[in-house]
Amino acid sequence: MIHPDLELRYINDEIGYGVFAKKFIPEGTITYIKDSLEIEISPEAYKTHPLVMQQAIEKYSYIDERGYRIVSWDIAKYVNHCCQSNTISTGYGFEFALRDIQAGEQVTDEYGIFNLQYEMEVYCGNPGCRKVIRPDDFEKYYQQWDEAILKSLPRLHQVPQPLMPMMDPELRIELDAFFNDVNQYKSVYSLRSKKIQSPLYKNGKA
Repeated sequence: MIHPDLELRYINDEIGYGVFAKKFIPEGTITYIKDSLEIEISPEAYKTHPLVMQQAIEKYSYIDERGYRIVSWDIAKYVNHCCQSNTISTGYGFEFALRDIQAGEQVTDEYGIFNLQYEMEVYCGNPGCRKVIRPDDFEKYYQQWDEAILKSLPRLHQVPQPLMPMMDPELRIELDAFFNDVNQYKSVYSLRSKKIQSPLYKNGKA
């Protein structure tokens, strides 16, 4: 489920649509949470769809740690990638703001976390753009992503969280464990598909 203060807007013919803030979104705000209405498509079920449906699934889904393709039932599927994204996925089943997002600003995400199966050209429009995001970006950048998450995660309880009631109870327990002991942090690497995790990764550390 997407945050209620976000909306869908048309950008241009090349990019299509994007998700924008209707109001100020402070750092630490949960902007998306995986809820019980999300559509889950197993690898086996994916193969049963005709090609045109597979293409649509590929366009609007991300692959979770089980290898399932997840299609959001609301506008969350229109959030675009940026190599300096203002939100990011976490190991706790939600995405949240890494910095303050102003009203009218586009909300962006890091697609490298989505278990890519092929290279994808991107056009962030800033000097830090990677130009192409690749399947092995997870291995290259997850520690950098963890650092960014750990910087902003402590603000989670300092700002309004309208999506918090939708959090999975088990993940809420894991999140509470982090706030009681930072050593219990659940790395973003926990989202890496089990089928392609690096053998060098052990218990949240490389």
